[in-house]
Amino acid sequence: MKNLENLEKIINSELTSKVKSSKIKHNQIYLDIEENDLINVIMFLKNNNYTKFKQLIDITAVDYPENDRRFKLVYLLLSHEKNQRLVLSFAIKENEVVKSITSIFPAANWVEREVFDMYGIEFKDHPDLRRILTDYGFEGFPLRKDFPLTGHDEVRYSEDEKKVIYEPVKLEQNYRNFDYESPWEGTKYIKDLNKK
Repeated sequence: MKNLENLEKIINSELTSKVKSSKIKHNQIYLDIEENDLINVIMFLKNNNYTKFKQLIDITAVDYPENDRRFKLVYLLLSHEKNQRLVLSFAIKENEVVKSITSIFPAANWVEREVFDMYGIEFKDHPDLRRILTDYGFEGFPLRKDFPLTGHDEVRYSEDEKKVIYEPVKLEQNYRNFDYESPWEGTKYIKDLNKK
């Protein structure tokens, strides 16, 4: 734990104006920064002789639709030499474009595409920003909280047309009338039958 605290102090002293807050939680360092400092902070964390966070584990996002800065982007970094993990995050507005870090971490190519596909967050200077998990004509972004739980379209194979087709989602409403009474008291339709 002492090494982790020393590492946090070094990061805070070197990146004084760039780190909004830092804390140690779950044996990891959590840094909160501003979006425009992303490249400088990532370069420092990767190339500094003491930090050596040379592996990008993942990039993801969290959706807070009620906030002005709707999305929180989260970068997970690993230092093999120090055996430490670091979680870097910052908030952005809905249509804000974020700088790509593919030139620093080539592995960011796939995970930035995944964030784009699932949340609709665009990355500036990304070499190939297109959908990676959903189909080409897919509408919306599935991990946004305002995306409908059933989606917009359903996909099925049509025996008549001999191809995969898209159709608007059709939900059966038969099972929507739930009886929340205790099973020991009996359900309403059984009670009605017993009365007759």
